[in-house]
Amino acid sequence: MGVEFWGTHDDLNTFYEVIGRFWNDENKRNINGYENRGKLISGFSYEIRKAFEGSRLKRKTSHDSLEEIEYFGTKISWVHILFSLTALKFNMRYSDTSKFDISMILQIEFWLEKSMNSYDEVGARNLVGFIEDGLYGANEFIYHYMRSINLDYFLLGGGKRAFRKLPELLERGVFYSDEYISYKSFLEKDAERLGCAINDMDIDDDHIGYEKIKW
Repeated sequence: MGVEFWGTHDDLNTFYEVIGRFWNDENKRNINGYENRGKLISGFSYEIRKAFEGSRLKRKTSHDSLEEIEYFGTKISWVHILFSLTALKFNMRYSDTSKFDISMILQIEFWLEKSMNSYDEVGARNLVGFIEDGLYGANEFIYHYMRSINLDYFLLGGGKRAFRKLPELLERGVFYSDEYISYKSFLEKDAERLGCAINDMDIDDDHIGYEKIKW
């Protein structure tokens, strides 16, 4: 269904701090789509924080004659991580970035591509392009697109069949593809029907039972 992020407490805390520099800035809320991207990034940031706080995955590993080192981790779906990276990189355009910030993002991209190919080279061929610039970062409703695609992906139940279907699902997040336009129209009509703004809507996916899906 996705990847696991692992690191020491300090590793993940450092990454969390890097993420935190590129969202939730009061001075940037007037930028189109900034709050929607923030909603997406916040979910990713939350999982990283929960990981280094010890609320997700844990394991201890011995290195040669050294003491055991405790590692912390969390699970992130392919859809969630690809969209989160896209939103982060787009927001980085509006902030001062250091070489360290950029190096963290490049490391994540490297390991994502490696993970894709390790899992299924056939499916990865059509998926790796979404790591860098396949998804539309300026999408003012990028959070809603992620949630919609993530739901459809989880409903496929996992495995290589779902993995190979993922590039097709992600077309919905590609700027002005037929799927992109169709979903934007759906959001606009649904918001009009409900008498609210699109940003006030969300998907109720509690019935899926994520915990029952094998990763």
